[in-house]
Parts: sequence; C-alpha cells; structure tokens
Amino acid sequence: MPTLMEEQSVWSVFPASPTAVARLERELALPRVLAAVLCARGLDDPAAADKFLKPSLDDLYDPQLLPDYEPAVRAILGAKERSETIYVHGDYDVDGVTSTALFTRFLKRIGCQVVPHVPHRTKEGYGIHLDAVKWAQDQGAKLFLTCDCGVSAHEQVKAANEAGMTVVVTDHHLVGDTLPEAAAVVNPHRTDSQYPWPELSGVGVVFKLCAGLTAELGHRPDQFYRAFLDLAVLGTVADVMPLLDENRIITKFGLEQLCESNKVGVRALLNVSNLTGRDKLTARNIGFQLGPRINAVGRLSDSAVALDLLLTDSIAEAAKIARDLDIVNEERRAEQARCVEMASEQVLSKGLHENYTMLVADESWHPGVIGLIAGRLVERYRRPTFAVTLQDGVAKGSARSIPGFDLGEAIRSHRHLLLSGGGHQMAAGFSTREQDLPELEAALETYARSTLAPDAFVQRVAIDVDVEASELSAMNAKSLSLLEPFGTANPEPVFACKDVTVTGVTPTSNPEHAKVDLMTTDGKRFAMAFGFGEELAENPPQGPVEVAFTTEESTFNGTTTFRWILQAVRPS
Repeated sequence: MPTLMEEQSVWSVFPASPTAVARLERELALPRVLAAVLCARGLDDPAAADKFLKPSLDDLYDPQLLPDYEPAVRAILGAKERSETIYVHGDYDVDGVTSTALFTRFLKRIGCQVVPHVPHRTKEGYGIHLDAVKWAQDQGAKLFLTCDCGVSAHEQVKAANEAGMTVVVTDHHLVGDTLPEAAAVVNPHRTDSQYPWPELSGVGVVFKLCAGLTAELGHRPDQFYRAFLDLAVLGTVADVMPLLDENRIITKFGLEQLCESNKVGVRALLNVSNLTGRDKLTARNIGFQLGPRINAVGRLSDSAVALDLLLTDSIAEAAKIARDLDIVNEERRAEQARCVEMASEQVLSKGLHENYTMLVADESWHPGVIGLIAGRLVERYRRPTFAVTLQDGVAKGSARSIPGFDLGEAIRSHRHLLLSGGGHQMAAGFSTREQDLPELEAALETYARSTLAPDAFVQRVAIDVDVEASELSAMNAKSLSLLEPFGTANPEPVFACKDVTVTGVTPTSNPEHAKVDLMTTDGKRFAMAFGFGEELAENPPQGPVEVAFTTEESTFNGTTTFRWILQAVRPS
C-alpha cells in the first residue's frame, strides 16, 4: 500500500540509455516517455519493442513443443475413439476451476464423455486425494486427466494405474526430483522441456494442449480461441502469472473475449461484479472483482459451485450461482477483515514487526483465508509472514514473502519440522504439529536472519522514468495504453517528477483516499492519493516535493478526466 515516504524509503530509477530511447523514438515513431519505459524494461531493440507493443495470436508457440505432447494427444483421442469416460481432476482455485471448465467444455465439444471434479479444500485438501481416484474408478473412467495439479502426485498416479486407468498429468507447478509414472506429464517446467515459455498457468497449459488437439482434428484455431480465451485469461491473471510472452497474448485477447463471452456463467459473473456492458476490461477487473468471487467459494465452501457456474448453459441457474458466489465473497471479506485485525493485534502485542519473520496463529481462523491474512500483513509490515490456523493438534499454515526471501527454499530447509509443505519464492503452504510450532517459528527467524540483509524491509519505490510534467499530457499518456495489459512482471509504469507543490488536499468519503491539487512547472495537475490521503491531509508537504505516480483516465457521467495517481511523495 502506498505511504507518504521520506527517509524511510529508497527510490530507484531503472537505467535507460538515452541513445536507445532516441532510437525507439525514431524507428517506431513513439513518444519519448513510452520509448523510455520500454528501454527501462529491457525492450531497447526496436524489433523486440515493436513485437511487445503488437501482440498477436499468431505468435503463440506450437503446442507440439510441450513435453509429452504426443502421448497426451494419443491418450485423449484414443479415449474419444473408444467412447471411454475421461475423469478430469482440477484444483479449487480460479486457475484450477477454469482449467477444469476448459477441459470439460472442449472435450465434450469434440465428442468425449467427461466427468469433471474439483477438490473440496477442507475435505480433500490440496492436490489429488486418493478418494478421487476411487471416485473416478466408480464412474468407469479409463482416462484420469489432471489439470493444475498432479506433478507431485506419485502415490495417486500409481493408484490410478493400478485401478486400470491411463493417467495424463497437465500441470504448471515446479517439478520435483522425479515425475509421477503417468502416460504423459505435460508441464513446461520439466527440466527436459523444449517449450519456449515455461511460465504458463495451469489453464494456460490446458489451453495450449487443447489448441494442439484442435489442429490434430482439423478444426479452425480462430474458432477455438473465440470459444476458450475467456476461461484462459481468468486463470492466467488470477494465478498471478507474469504477463509477458504467451501470457501477454492470452491476456490481451482474453480480456477482449471476456467482454463478448457467450457463456452464461461468465456473463452472470460479470453482472454481479458490475462489469456488464463495458467495452474494455482490465487484468485488475479479474484480480479484484471476478477472481475473488470464484475463489471465495473455494475458500469457504465448495469450489464445485464455481465449476457449475462455468459449465452451466442455463441462464437462470447461472444467475442464481453468481448471486451465491457474490454472497460468499462478502462473507469471505468479512472473515478476512476479522482475522487480519486479530493478526495485526498479535503482531503489535508481541512486537513481531521488529523481527525478520512474523508467525501468527489462531484456532478460529478459517483455513481458506490464512493466505489472505499473510498477504495483508506482508503489505502492512514488509516481513515474510506465516499465518496459521490450529485444528485438532495440527497447525496448517500459509505464507507470503518479500523479495529476497525464498519461501519454497525456507520450507524445504525445515522439512524435519513439518508434516507437509511446499511452495514458490513468494507463496507457500505447510502443516506441522501444533506442539512443534514454537520451534518452527524460532527456526524460521534464525533462517531469515542468515538470509536477509537488514535493509530488506525498507520500502522501495521503483521508478520507470524521470519526467518533466509537460511530458505527461493526456495525449502522451494515452500512448502508454500500448503497454497493456498491466499485471505481474508488467506493472503500470511509475514516473517521478520534481519541483511539484501540493496546493490542496481534499478528503473523500473514505479518509484514506484524497483528491490532491498539484502545481507543476507547466501548470496545475489533478491527482489522487489512495491509501495515504489522511496522512497527506494531516501533514501536507511544505515547499517543493518529488512525486512518484502512475497515470489514469477516469470517465464519470460521460466526462473523461486525466489524473495522476500518487504512489509516494518526498521532498525535492
């Protein structure tokens, strides 16, 4: 969250060669500010910059490059030809639910018999429960097809094999030392993978595999894209994938298709999220409106409800499910607020914010929100955070991190204190015995002190370009839309401008946000301060300041306003 920062923050500007910037300006006919952002982000070659600014579905990679593409296709088309039942097993988050929905819709469209399943968070837990293998067998399935899970499910894959099923794993999570003994393991993170872009989401892997199947069957790729980009973009953005390369292409065209989706469930979800009728959606709409509603039911209830929404063809049923998801999301928000407040009280009462790591725990916290608790505390205190719920002597935890502290490695380094655990650099999950929690907390603190530098907790403001106020006119700023869609690994550009005077601060109905009047070297500017408006109002800067900001066009009642969105303020 932005704050009014002075000595306690570090501002850094990405280096960009003036020569490279001038070259992009000249060869691509770009405004300097856009050319400078591209160079700051390593896109100083005109051909690479032009390709980035003009993503195309034609630039998607050949699905045949996916590892185990051929055996996966043979297994799926073989099941189709023999009219065998395919059991599709996904996950309970947005990526897993959209993966399952995409596989199910596509396979049914090409004539397969499909039984989809997404796990219940509390009853089955993460991944593939052995009961699911039994359920697939009871359904008469001959092909057990996973999505967004399975790469570490050695025992479950073996059980499916022994039950007479062929197993095809599609996943995007990091691969362990060995692969499960499946007929195919389609995962671009495999060490032997030749796929050019390993950072696909789970639904991204499914999307590409199904694109390959489309070609194998002689169907038109453009029809496939129109039918399934809406699901692909939901999972890609909600799973916080880097919006570069193929993910950038999927997201750009997926957002367009989302506006035009003919799936009644998607339209109902847009409606309850107050997004119906918009001619343009952003990745932020998925991250803060659509995704949380799908995730909420998986966190607090049963993700099968969200899957039903994406599979139904009934307008009435879709409307009812979407309303139910909206209600559950409100419950999730209330539960999250309650738990975050309790966790913050723990942090302050125990002085955890002075440690290198923070571990908070309570038996009343719902397992579905502990990851959100950890995330909020990281935003607030800038410390690697472990949030734990206690149930029947077992501590189940979720962790979120800061740059420089690899949670996945931290978990692996303390397996002797855990019942289970795994994750990535910035997010992880684990469980341990409640009685071992104090030892684990101390060990993680010791580990962090040996890993993190003392300045790791300092607020950092990353600036793309230093600008003169005149360079950020509405016309020049509009060219920045060519950088969209914004998201992970491709954030909105942040600019810094010196010699700015704050001439007025007007609180909004929420005192945390304020309207800010600025005087720059070329005249007045209108800005907004979200999250630190109250601080600005109480302590308005005196004299010239330097501001870090993004830009935004806001339309209300037919009137479009260009404004700066302040990220930080410090004396010039």
